[in-house]
Amino acid sequence: MGGKLFRNFSFFSATLSLVLLVGIFAILFHYAQDAMHTFGFDFFWTEQWEPGEDDEGGVFGGLIPIAGTLLSTIIAMVLATPLAMGIAIFLTEIASETVSKPVSIAIELLAAIPSIIYGMWGLFYFAPIVHDIFGGNGVGLLTAGIVLAIMIIPFMAAITRDSMNTTPSVLKESAYAMGATKFEVIKDVIMPYAKGGIIGSIILALGRALGETMAVAFLIGSVMNFPSKITDPTTSIPVLLANNFAEAEDLEMSSMYYLALILFAVSFVVISLAKFYFFGRKVK
Repeated sequence: MGGKLFRNFSFFSATLSLVLLVGIFAILFHYAQDAMHTFGFDFFWTEQWEPGEDDEGGVFGGLIPIAGTLLSTIIAMVLATPLAMGIAIFLTEIASETVSKPVSIAIELLAAIPSIIYGMWGLFYFAPIVHDIFGGNGVGLLTAGIVLAIMIIPFMAAITRDSMNTTPSVLKESAYAMGATKFEVIKDVIMPYAKGGIIGSIILALGRALGETMAVAFLIGSVMNFPSKITDPTTSIPVLLANNFAEAEDLEMSSMYYLALILFAVSFVVISLAKFYFFGRKVK
């Protein structure tokens, strides 16, 4: 009786996840119909976001927020991935226990800080530094990408550290016994063994970076301008939705659902491809 109940509950939980995923897609797709019929695929390379007057629908394009989302995410991932890997390697293989424990706790506490705190810190203390070093007005793609990288480093580092800690000691000791150096053990034993967890940490961090709103809203500039330099202010899909959704009507509202659908699709496709490609290769 207990086994059957547990099996049914597990099946219900798994099915519920799939139903929620399909339901979110269906709702976004339904409310985006007006914009999809009006703009079609031109929406992807149209820069204007101009609400019409009176009964006019206006012209809406998603190029700028789509580009802002992707560019800020790329900057964040390029900066965060090597730093997170270095932190995890240091904590698992180099640091003594007296150092690794407090540093690990600090990393986990960083992951628990609300994103709006990162945004406020970045705006008032980090943006002036970026302004002094790189120019511009301090807010823009670079500032948003750097602070976004700082936000996702704790997730990647903590998960990667836990994955590396699962490497059996006998594998490492055997490698050392054969004359391998610490670098070779990390590169040829620990990293391949923990590859699944490392890729999983990157996927989770990528998902958060793509959908981050509040911190990026403070730092990216929130203007509908296509960035010509990495320090230029622009906007992203989550920021545009957060800033304009309450006042949007009719075609503009549908265009925002179109953007949300695009973000949903991009996140789903990128994460699915990464998961199936890397984990599929691992299984083979």
